[in-house]
Amino acid sequence: MQEPRVFDFVDFITLDDGETPLINLLEHLNGERELQDLKRTFCRIDGTVTYLNGSKDSDVKQKDVGIPDYSDLLLDRYLSVIEIANPMHRLWSDGRWNKLTLAHGCYWGKCTFCDISLSYIKDYEATTAPLLVDRIEAMIAQTGNNGFHFVDEAAPPALMRDVALEIIRRGLTVVWWTNIRFEKSFTKDLCQLLMRSGCIAVSGGLEVASDRLLTLIDKGVTVAQVAQVADHFTQAGILVHAYLMYGFPTQTAQETVDSLEVVRQLVENGVIHSGFWHQFALTAHSPVGLNPDAYHIEILNPEPGSFANNDLEHADPTGADHALFSEGLKKSLFNYMHGIGLDMPLQEWFEFKIPRTQLPKNYIARMLTVKEERFPKPNDKICWLGPAPTYTKATKTLSFSLGREEVELEATGKMGAWLEYILPKLSMGTEKTGTFQEFEKKFSQAGLGDFKGFWEGELVEELREMGLLVV
Repeated sequence: MQEPRVFDFVDFITLDDGETPLINLLEHLNGERELQDLKRTFCRIDGTVTYLNGSKDSDVKQKDVGIPDYSDLLLDRYLSVIEIANPMHRLWSDGRWNKLTLAHGCYWGKCTFCDISLSYIKDYEATTAPLLVDRIEAMIAQTGNNGFHFVDEAAPPALMRDVALEIIRRGLTVVWWTNIRFEKSFTKDLCQLLMRSGCIAVSGGLEVASDRLLTLIDKGVTVAQVAQVADHFTQAGILVHAYLMYGFPTQTAQETVDSLEVVRQLVENGVIHSGFWHQFALTAHSPVGLNPDAYHIEILNPEPGSFANNDLEHADPTGADHALFSEGLKKSLFNYMHGIGLDMPLQEWFEFKIPRTQLPKNYIARMLTVKEERFPKPNDKICWLGPAPTYTKATKTLSFSLGREEVELEATGKMGAWLEYILPKLSMGTEKTGTFQEFEKKFSQAGLGDFKGFWEGELVEELREMGLLVV
């Protein structure tokens, strides 16, 4: 930042986390702190832009940042701006959401297109679930609004699980959504738990739907993994929005067309509901921007400008002419989201010749048939979200009241009586959530035989459909 004219319009510019720089600035304006002792702050001194960072105060920890205060805002007077075409964009702009952060930074912090060298990404710091839910309760009390947008770069699955358990434990009615990575931690059971706690939508980066390019991006996911995790969310009734990217360095026309085919099949199979194509932008603080030779690109504006040096122009000599694809990609996705044109040849969306897709028509459908097979880990949490059962010894049945419906499951005498006792213990009361290891131990102590056979049997399969979750 060397452009003094900016300070005709503002007095100070601070970088990264704002709490300490703003506190220091207020102290300076109150005459309690010298100018040179500000924190990460630009200002103009005698016509020259000067960076001031003499403060010894550390940044505020996430546990200490406090609760947003909405008390002086006229919350009932804001306009809703409705963008009908895209359901996730409508969430962003229709109505007002309380904003909270589950964790500072990104727990993954490796994507090569991302500013992972900057504090807002690289400095990861999580908060505890009880503290977060305390903040949720305080904000509901102040605003009267129980809708929350967790504005994380990528919400950590383990913390999402703990927050969901805490919301359910306290009996809160909350509606929330956030940004995620499509990683394998989002099992079918975890997605069901998140939905029960009030999660209505997630957005996540599929980016370039090509395993070669996902590896180059260091995304840590595959196309198959994205499809399966998105399916888990969708089956739980949670809306899924995909961030899509084209024009990543070295991406060919064939890979762009195949990415579109992946997106078409994801929508066709009902796995994603919403998406948006972004053309790759090269930023100075990303691994690609810091090491362009490794990605076979050339930076066209290497000399720093006087104002901001974030977006960099670049040439991609080995890749396709990416800008050519922009209109066709966006037009096709717009129609797909409305259920239109899913059976049209991809060529129809473009006014120039494109290569035929090399992917089979059942590419995604085949991935979705792979069953999730993972025996729970000892420290996984186990909980029961269904109604309390009643065991009838004479008929050897467990009965559950599900609204107007009565469900009965067959269970032998000893097993039925034990389940009648243990399931309410797993429900979300005031006690902490038990582990799978503790559950297995109680099963053994009851003398009920082979636990693995029990867990993989038909009775547990039916109980899991009714709300026995391992997360």
